[in-house]
Amino acid sequence: MIYRVHVEFSKEFLEIKDEQINIGVKTKPIKGQANKEIIKKIAKHLKISPSFIQIKSGHKSSEKIIEISQ
Repeated sequence: MIYRVHVEFSKEFLEIKDEQINIGVKTKPIKGQANKEIIKKIAKHLKISPSFIQIKSGHKSSEKIIEISQ
C-alpha cells in the first residue's frame, strides 16, 4: 500500500485518512532521525513491524511517499 505523508515538526499527532497520513514529530530532521521516528510512529499505530515500512521518496522533505508491505 502506498501512502502520501505530510510531516509537521514541533507537534505530536498522527492522522490517517484514506491514502493520506498527517503526522507530527518533535525530533529534529537531522541525519534521518525524524524519518526514523515517523516510521516508528506509523508502525506502532498500525501495529506492524517498522521493517514493513519504507520511505520511497521525500527523504529530505516534509512531503513523503511511503510503502507499507506485509
